[in-house]
Amino acid sequence: MRVADLMTEPPVTVSPETSARLAARRMAEERVGCLLVVAAGELVGVVTDRDLVLRGTALAANPHTPVDRLMTVEPAVLALDDDLDTAYGAFRRTGVRRLPVLDGRRPVGLLAVDDLLLDVLDRLFDLLGPISWSALRDGGSSTPPTLVRRTP
Repeated sequence: MRVADLMTEPPVTVSPETSARLAARRMAEERVGCLLVVAAGELVGVVTDRDLVLRGTALAANPHTPVDRLMTVEPAVLALDDDLDTAYGAFRRTGVRRLPVLDGRRPVGLLAVDDLLLDVLDRLFDLLGPISWSALRDGGSSTPPTLVRRTP
C-alpha cells in the first residue's frame, strides 16, 4: 500500500506571510492541527498548533507575526509514491505526528500517525471478523457479529 492511499487531501495550506492569528483561525475552521506553508506552489515549511503556542504565544510573539517566523523549515516529507513502510520509518525517525506528502516539490496531501493507526485497526477488524464469527457460530449463534468500522 502507498502513502497516497491513506493521506488526507488536499492539504490545508497558507502563505508564508499569513499571520499567526489567521493561521490559528484557519486551523480552527478546518479542524486541523497543521498547515503546510506554500510559496509559488512549493512547500517551504510546516506550522503546527504546537508551533503557534511554543514559538508564538510562549515567547510573547505578536499575533500578527507571519508564520514563516514560527514554522519548521525543511520539514521531513514523504513522496506520493512512497510505500507505508517508508512512512512508518519516517515517523519513527522524526518523532512527528504529521508528514506532508509531495509530488515533486508540490504538496498534495498530509499523512498523520492517526491515518496509520486507523489502517491498522481496519486490517485488524478484517482479520478478526471471520474468526469471531466462527467462534460465535461454534457456540451456537446463528447471527453474524456486527463490526463497527470507522472510516477516515
